[in-house]
Amino acid sequence: MPSESTDQHKAIAHSKGPVSVAIVTVSDTRTPETDTNYHYLEPEITGMGHKVVGYRVIQDEPLQVAEALEEMVRSGAQVILFNGGTGIAPRDTTYDVLARKIEKPMPGFGELFRMLSYAEVGAAAMLSRAMAGVYHRRVVISTPGSPNAVQVAWTKLIKPELEHLAWEVAR
Repeated sequence: MPSESTDQHKAIAHSKGPVSVAIVTVSDTRTPETDTNYHYLEPEITGMGHKVVGYRVIQDEPLQVAEALEEMVRSGAQVILFNGGTGIAPRDTTYDVLARKIEKPMPGFGELFRMLSYAEVGAAAMLSRAMAGVYHRRVVISTPGSPNAVQVAWTKLIKPELEHLAWEVAR
C-alpha cells in the first residue's frame, strides 16, 4: 500500500508533464524492423502520453553500449531503457559497461525483477543481471532482451513508477 508521501510524490511527478524516454535494444540479430521489444514499448510509452526521444539497436559491444548511453543522455531522455545483454555469457557485456557508469545504483530494481522472473522461469532467474541506477540525472534501466522479460519489467516495475522516477532524479 503506497504511503501518503509516495502518493503525493506521484501526483507532483504526474503534474510535470510527459516523460522523455529512450530505448536501446542490444542484440546481434535484431533490426529496427524485427525489434519486438521496441514495437511493444513505443506504443506503451506514447499511449501514456509520454515521448520516445531516442532509439537504437546496437550489438553487445562495450564501446557501442557506452556510446548509446551517451547519445541517449544527449537526446534529452529522462529515462533510458536498455534491453538485452544482461546474461552471464561471455558475449553479455551491457551490464558491465552500465554498472561502471552508474553513479547511484538502484539495487531494488534488479532484486524485484529477479523475484518476478523467478515466478515465471524458476531458478534460471538468477542468471539475469537486470539493473537500474542514475547516470547524469537520468534513470538507466537494463533488462534482459526476451520479450517476456521486457513486458514483465515494463508492466510490473517501470510503467507504474515512470513519472515518479523521472521526477525524483530531476528535483
